[in-house]
Amino acid sequence: MTSPADQELDAIGLLCPLPVLKARKRLKSMQPGETLRLLATDPAAVVDVPHFCTESGHAFLGMEEHGPATAYLIRRR
Repeated sequence: MTSPADQELDAIGLLCPLPVLKARKRLKSMQPGETLRLLATDPAAVVDVPHFCTESGHAFLGMEEHGPATAYLIRRR
């Protein structure tokens, strides 16, 4: 998943539902097809982020460990 993202959102230290809510807000301001790299430490994000993408129509491109956080890559619909 080491592809470059158009924007990055740092949600490290935030707990559910804040990482997904902040990602939703950021994605609304992005152009279709752009990618967002979301950094989060919330253990629930591993379920919440893919579910959010499925429900909202965005493409979940994957995730990878990034130090103490997990990086999630999302392509805006």
